[in-house]
Amino acid sequence: MSGTTTGGCLCGAVRFTAQNVPAKAGVCHCEMCRRWTGSALIGVTVALENVDWQDETHLGRIQSSHWAERGFCTRCGTGMFFRVTMDSDYSGDIELPIGVFDDPDGFEITNEIYIDVKPDSYAYEGQSDRKLMTRAECHAKFGVLAENAD
Repeated sequence: MSGTTTGGCLCGAVRFTAQNVPAKAGVCHCEMCRRWTGSALIGVTVALENVDWQDETHLGRIQSSHWAERGFCTRCGTGMFFRVTMDSDYSGDIELPIGVFDDPDGFEITNEIYIDVKPDSYAYEGQSDRKLMTRAECHAKFGVLAENAD
């Protein structure tokens, strides 16, 4: 990836342009992400300053925990982003679901987190090639999660 990439919600009310989008995507199987997306969150991490929302009129936000927020279209409900709001090493980035990109091709899943709570009804190809982390490993690596276990 890289260069300029565009995307938006189902109804078109929320649109964005993103720059320097990496080709590496990750999957989160935690309960919050599963409930938010209806499955797993497959997302790509982009620096917050590299995402330009064309019109934020219909871009809603919900503080999904005291340390993070999720953005969505207030007209159609499409989940648009996940962002850490608590001051931390991760608060300068935004996680964009790959499904909101106009062209979602070209992403490679390189890691899956909360793998031990993943439903047994699906699996992604190539698991041996990616980093897998359990809930406990995520809590150990990302201290804010351990302090505020979901």
